Amino acid sequence: MILVVDIGNTNIVFGLYENDDLSGILRVETDSSVSAKDYADKLLFFLESEHVPVSKLNGSIIASVVPEIDELIKEACRVILNSEPVYVSHRIDLGLKISYDNPGQVGTDRLVNAVAAFEKYNQAVIIIDLGTATTFDCVTAEGEYLGGAISPGLKISAEALFEKASKLPKVDLDVPDKVLCTDTVTNMQSGILFGYAGLVDGLVNRMKKEMGSEPFVVATGGLASLILPLSDTVDAVYEYLTLYGLKIIFERNKI
Repeated sequence: MILVVDIGNTNIVFGLYENDDLSGILRVETDSSVSAKDYADKLLFFLESEHVPVSKLNGSIIASVVPEIDELIKEACRVILNSEPVYVSHRIDLGLKISYDNPGQVGTDRLVNAVAAFEKYNQAVIIIDLGTATTFDCVTAEGEYLGGAISPGLKISAEALFEKASKLPKVDLDVPDKVLCTDTVTNMQSGILFGYAGLVDGLVNRMKKEMGSEPFVVATGGLASLILPLSDTVDAVYEYLTLYGLKIIFERNKI
């Protein structure tokens, strides 16, 4: 069994993999003011709640887009497992050729998603991760990571609208029955949600044209299931794609 850790801008997600089965998940807020000991205590409580003894863990792996918190989580993993975690970067074996001007600039979460999607679907693929930011990543049928695009996340876009337009209320992200709406709340919901689906479809179609192929399109992240029914281009949602990718990378790089 291995511990996989995805450090994102908003949340840290811990997962337990036993072979190919994701058997437990812990989600905590990303907070650099929390000590390594506190994170270790949270992890120990999580393991106890999942009835997993520490002795059953064969190692850990971390991907992060928040450098200031990395050492805290590394230390928490060291304390619990008494071993050094695998830390994801472009320098370790990912099983992909990275065609990017500066590979060190690619978010490790994007690389992990690319590894996971290519491993799972075994074909050209576009990955959309709808998180704090929304990232689009393209992989060819030969396993070449091409890069992609980054746009403001759905919630960031909505919050900007609420904050900057003083007469507009804050609304829930509920999908209205139609695009053409007749009151302010549903007008906003239509623009935010159908508009964001249009952003997704527009970028995917442009990427397909530039790739010169018809890749499989998978969405992940907390808002993926919200966008799926509104999109004409997303083929599937895989909620824990990043955690699966971490498992794959650990297996390629375990000592």
